[in-house]
Formats: sequence, structure tokens, C-alpha cells
Amino acid sequence: MDSIISLAKRRGFFYPSSEIYGGLANTWDFGHYGNLLKENIRKWWIKKIIQERDDIFFIDSSVILNPKVWHASGHVSGFNDALIDCKKCKYRTRADHLIEDNLNKKVEGLSINELNKIVKENNLKCPKCSSSDLTDVRKFNLLFETSIGIVEETKSKVYLRGELAQGIFMNFKQIIDTMKTKIPFGIASSGIVFRNEITLGQGVFRTLQFDLMEFEYFVNPKEWEKYYDYWQEKMWNMALEIGLNKNKIRWREHEEFERSHYSKKTMDIEYNFPFGWKEMWGLAYRGDYDLSNHMKNSGVNLMYLDKKTGKKFIPHVIEPTFGLSRLLITLLIDSYKEENINGKKRVFLKLKPFLSPVKIAVFPLQKDLKLKDIAFNLYQQLKNNFFCEFDDSGNIGKMYRRQDEIGTPYCITIDYKTLEDNTVTIRERDTMKQDRIAIKSIFDYFKDKFNN
Repeated sequence: MDSIISLAKRRGFFYPSSEIYGGLANTWDFGHYGNLLKENIRKWWIKKIIQERDDIFFIDSSVILNPKVWHASGHVSGFNDALIDCKKCKYRTRADHLIEDNLNKKVEGLSINELNKIVKENNLKCPKCSSSDLTDVRKFNLLFETSIGIVEETKSKVYLRGELAQGIFMNFKQIIDTMKTKIPFGIASSGIVFRNEITLGQGVFRTLQFDLMEFEYFVNPKEWEKYYDYWQEKMWNMALEIGLNKNKIRWREHEEFERSHYSKKTMDIEYNFPFGWKEMWGLAYRGDYDLSNHMKNSGVNLMYLDKKTGKKFIPHVIEPTFGLSRLLITLLIDSYKEENINGKKRVFLKLKPFLSPVKIAVFPLQKDLKLKDIAFNLYQQLKNNFFCEFDDSGNIGKMYRRQDEIGTPYCITIDYKTLEDNTVTIRERDTMKQDRIAIKSIFDYFKDKFNN
């Protein structure tokens, strides 16, 4: 994990936020390559979930909703985690994570008293200083509170969204009315959410602010199991399509005590991270919990009219959730490769080419003006079609190494033979195989190379 974090900082995938002021716990900024990788993942998700389908609609809801939404959804009263502090070094962590990491058992969702009992009976220690002088476990709410209003006396308390789902439910009626759709259908959203998380220094795996991609799929209550199975298979295939090692992922169903207050069935695709098996994506059956509660609390009719039967009912909901920030670090871990080449370590990211932040890098072999001019002109032509980089630092080994570490699948080198016959060397990242290609054939060479 240290190697991944080091590469991410060194090559501009992500950095500690506010670092010149000492940083802020559990916050990270995405650098140039990290942001490009994140957007490539998002584009892939939009293509698979929205573009290639006719039954899922894409919205972008407000980050700040009417606070009544969060009361009705149960988040104000039930969206909680359990924390514990070390009295000696003041280190704070989640009690369930402390137990899971030490005893290798899932306890998320157990009561405060049950967690306290497990900590004391097993004499668990602080993960930072190994002291056993710990506070009692206590509850804290994951929602971030803020306020709106100009005058202090009239400010109103609101919440930053803790999930995308509630913004989707707020648009259920509007989508029904404007898109003239019929069940089954989905409403998707992608964006930033906020949770008052406690993390254990695992990079962007768990942070205060993170990106989600999820949708609510509205179905007839009698058919929820069919669609649950459908999306379970679909999500698994998407995990393989994006390039994850199938031996490092698995489905795990939540036990009853683990499930969120709204869920009747939840399964996670877990990935075997360097710090253990952890959730990557989730699939929840939310029943009619949300629409029923919002209908009751708002007084607005959110029932669906089946025009074929003339019957009204409250749809049930299947919720596939894809953590975008979490998927980014999962891909960095999964694609990170080291190999020994003539006694020297080569590090590269074996990303699928359609995900790579940079598709093609163009170099002159040496700092020769003739070579540089040809290389730069070729770069200018290519960048209109592909995300490219130009580098003329002069050391071919270092240029290759840098592109390997950011996952660039192809590098083009302009050398003195180019001056003779207008051919270039194209080097492939994973095998380091080199092809000699005529400049006029380059666009044909890269045709379909970056499709997913």
C-alpha cells in the first residue's frame, strides 16, 4: 500500500489536501492524472449504464436538500457509526473496524453495548500506540451539518448529502411526468457526497468527501428478486470488463445486523486490498422504504400507475452503487506491477487503455531540433484525437519510466531513422514490444486501440 500511495503522490494521481498547512485528516486532492483517470471511469460507467440502455435516466441533484428529506429518510436518527478513542495518544478510530481488523469478524451494525463488550472481552489495543486504555464506544452521526442564511440569528441547519439516493427519490415524480417512462426503469446520478468518516490512512479508500455513481432501479414489488439477480450478474461482469483480477473480487452478503436501516437485502463486491477484503461496490434492495416515507412525510402522492392494469402501487427499488473514488484506488492497486529488467526494477500500471489518463506519449530520441520538430508536429496531430503528451527531456529511459508509472499504453519515439524513411518506433507498455510504423499509418495503427 505504501508503494501505491508513493506512486500516486509522485506521479500526480492524488495528494494530501491543504498540505502546505499540515493537511486535513481524511481529505485528498486529485491531481492531473488522478482526475483524468476518474473522469475516464465515469465516462465508462455512463456509457454502460445510460448510453447503452433505454431505461435509465441521468440526473444531477442538489448537494443541499431540504433537511426534511434527511429526517424522512431516517438518516438524521439512523445514519450512525461507532467510534472509540485512545486515552493515551488520542487516536480515534471506528470501533467496528478495530474489531474486524483484530478479530477478523464482521460487526458493523451491532449495538454500542455489544461493541463495547467485544472490545473489553478481547482487550483490544490502540492500532497506533498499542495502549489498551480506550474510551467506551460511542455513537456519532455521519451527516455533515451546515447552515444557510445571511444573518446569524436566522440561519437554518441543513445537511450536505450523505448519499445520492435521496436526490434521486426527490426526482422520481418529475422523471415519471417528464420522461413518460414505465416500470421497470432507473434514475442514475454521479457526484460528490460527504460523510463524517473516520479512516485508517488508506489513501482515497475512505474520505470525508468522495465521488459516487449509483442509480435506483424501480420495479414491480413482485419482480424484485428477478431484477436483483440481473443487476448482480451485470455488476460482476462490469468489474471484469474494467480489468479487475477475478481472483481478487468476491460477492459477500450482509448479515441482518449489518444492513442499513433501509435495506432488506444487501450484497457487496469486495476486493482483496492490501489491508484485507473490503467493500468496493454494493447492491441493495431498498424495498419501498424511501418512497413510502417521503410520501407519508411530504403528503405528495408518489404511487405509480400501471396503465395496463389501472392499478397503483409504490415501486420497490434495487440500488447498485459504484464508489468512483474507491474504484480509482482499487484500479491503481490492481494494475500496479513490478518486474526486474536487467537488474533494475520497472514499475508500471497495467490499466485498460480506455482508462489510461494518457493514451500516447511522443518523444524525440535526443535533444536534436530536427527530431523535436517532427515529434512535436506529430504530437499536435495526435492530440486532436487522443489524450497525448509530448516529452523532450532527452533521456529515453526516464521518459519511458514516467509514462509506465502513469499507465500510458503507447509511446512513440522519433529517431534518426525517421529522418530517412518517415517511420517511427511505437512501444507497447505491458510487453515493451516495439513496432516500426510509417508516420502516415499511425492513425490506422491506433484505430480501435482505446475502445472498451
